[in-house]
Amino acid sequence: MQATPAEHVFPSPMGLTHEEFVRESVGRGLREGVALEVYKRFFREGPTQFPGLIPQPTRTLVTDSPEGDVTKFLLSVPARRDGEPSLETESVVIPMQRRHMNTKTLCVSSQVGCAMGCTFCETAQMGLIRSLSAAEIVRQWYAARHVLKHEIKNIVFMGMGEPLDNYDEVIRAIRVLTDHSGPSIGMGCITISTVGRIDGLLKLREQASQPGWKSLNLAVSINAPNDAIRDTIMPINRSMPLGELIPILESWPRRKSGAICVEYVLIPGVNSSVEHAAEIAERFRKVRCCVNVIPYNPRRDSPWPPPTEEEVWAFLRELEARGQFCKRRRTKGRDSMAACGQLGNEGIRKRKFVGVTVQSGPAARA
Repeated sequence: MQATPAEHVFPSPMGLTHEEFVRESVGRGLREGVALEVYKRFFREGPTQFPGLIPQPTRTLVTDSPEGDVTKFLLSVPARRDGEPSLETESVVIPMQRRHMNTKTLCVSSQVGCAMGCTFCETAQMGLIRSLSAAEIVRQWYAARHVLKHEIKNIVFMGMGEPLDNYDEVIRAIRVLTDHSGPSIGMGCITISTVGRIDGLLKLREQASQPGWKSLNLAVSINAPNDAIRDTIMPINRSMPLGELIPILESWPRRKSGAICVEYVLIPGVNSSVEHAAEIAERFRKVRCCVNVIPYNPRRDSPWPPPTEEEVWAFLRELEARGQFCKRRRTKGRDSMAACGQLGNEGIRKRKFVGVTVQSGPAARA
């Protein structure tokens, strides 16, 4: 007699921690030890027992970089209701050169589209289509690891969407990704990147103070030295200005190593002068942070070109001269629209924005 596939007996493990998976399995009359073994094999060995859950990329684009190939892949997002249009998530596997080894970082999306409206970002031109469930976030890791066969060291929530607008599902996804019986990604290898939603940051600060969460990394997209400039390129600043945001970062839970990443997209003629660098250094002098300078990657129909090398290095030199720890982010994947700020499906741009809240509601686990 042919064995019944596990997917017809067990719940879907994709959006569940091992405790949740075992509990639901036991509720179906299955044995605890068997359920735990099934969960471990699913995340560690691949989807052989759950063939219906294999997330096959619809498109894969590969570009080279000095550290290795940058791989952008798209996954279909299952419709939640009849008549829902076809959607895709976009994720990027990025090679990273360390002192003694090369590793790979996975950039995941937390939403399809984004409601934040940042003028320099391709995703923002789509509007927000909908938020992703924890399972839809985790399956991006699953596709990278078990379908595309990449060894993933780090995960950054820097793809499409504002993670703190989908707070509950992002936190649930992190619980699954760090589960020691599942993907087992270290908490210190995960970064949440936000435009600076104060309501979400207050919730995340409380979470980051809990045992097991203190090594979670935070990146905040600042991109301007003052409110006048930030208002013009980041609409969120009009309701949540720097004067309210920076004190939260000053009081962020500290750990022995590590610092907040202050992301600064350098846009020529907008925020790229040495005077702007001096202003940033002064504003963040009480924040334990590294200013990560990101040369602007032009979106489709961009009003700006990328900055010149001279502009980038002049900005970095001024930050260093002012005593501000800083780094330059290498540009990777620009030719395939896989670089920072370039993710987004042109075919569904400019759709109507939908409402967003920090609370995402009940988890969708399938």
